[in-house]
Amino acid sequence: MSNDQYYGGQQYEPYADANANGPQNPADVTQTWEGQTWDTTYQPAVSYDQIQAAQAQAQAPVSHGQPHPQPYQQPYEQQAYPQQPYEPYPSQGGAPAAYHAEPVAEPAPAPVPAPAPVADGGPAYSSPTTSGNVRLTDAQRARAEGRSPVIEPGMQPAALTAVLGLLLAGGASLGSYGLLVPLVLLQGLTAAGWFRLNGMWPARQGIALAFLGGLVADAALLATGREHAAAAILGTLGVWVLLCLVLQLRSHADPDERMYGLMATIASAALTVVATGHLGAAPDAVVVGGAAVASAVLARALPLPGPVSLIAALLAAAGAGIAAGGLTDLGTSGALLGLGAGVCALIGLRVASYDYPSRFVHMTAGVALPLTAAAPAVYLLGRALA
Repeated sequence: MSNDQYYGGQQYEPYADANANGPQNPADVTQTWEGQTWDTTYQPAVSYDQIQAAQAQAQAPVSHGQPHPQPYQQPYEQQAYPQQPYEPYPSQGGAPAAYHAEPVAEPAPAPVPAPAPVADGGPAYSSPTTSGNVRLTDAQRARAEGRSPVIEPGMQPAALTAVLGLLLAGGASLGSYGLLVPLVLLQGLTAAGWFRLNGMWPARQGIALAFLGGLVADAALLATGREHAAAAILGTLGVWVLLCLVLQLRSHADPDERMYGLMATIASAALTVVATGHLGAAPDAVVVGGAAVASAVLARALPLPGPVSLIAALLAAAGAGIAAGGLTDLGTSGALLGLGAGVCALIGLRVASYDYPSRFVHMTAGVALPLTAAAPAVYLLGRALA
């Protein structure tokens, strides 16, 4: 091999003698060279392993945010043996010895912590998470654990029901138009909550249709007067059932889905229209009924055993009926009206608690159905006791 030497892939030629071109001025000479310039004893101690590792590190792809050096690729099959210590290159010719790079182990991914088990006394609704875990509602947890599908709404929906019941009672004391504002709110909650209770969401057309039926019933009753309240309610209900049938016939869904949607729409429209009974009842009856429903749902939400809670709710409704009856012309007969309204309210509360309801169901159907279900009792018992 020639005297050309290789270092890091670059070729160098030895310098000629400094005196080859003749004598030079000593002042211009800063350094003279004796012999060959290629002498490894004067080179920095840089290993071949470090050179190859630096080149591979500059070209290596990034894995898990950190670059890893790639092994040196030889043109021949590389044998597996332990890495040899560095030896200086020979001064005359020859290629560097084969370099064997140890394989770089990929860092193991960080383990994802398992979600902590939920205690029995934990919150009913878990908070949203950002680590990929799915939010579990109390209804989903009950279904997974095989528990009863009946889940009571709790104290917060009961408090909202009590507030809405007192608004109905206060609006009735102001007149029909004072009662209309909380009644429209009750009808909107009823229409939306019933569809969600049946697992149909979003169902904007069905909700709008049922809510419109309630508004039509309100308008018809205000136009005809309380003495024709039954005719206005039943007439609107009949027209709306026919309208729901016609609209479902135009649907392109499967027959089973059309039947399910038809029944849900008719039931929602019927409940919304029936809520108009508060507007057709006597004002004193609405005052007693609103107070009785508010007391019943609050007593039912207390942490008491099942039978004890039921009896306490009925007694609270009757007691509220007596108290509200004393403020009106009903007197002690308000106890009977309050008891009847309380029974209907508990039925509506039970319906809103069935089939693993969600929080949205509790905040809509759980708030509205006790007052909506009590409307027939308020209307009929109010007329009978007046």
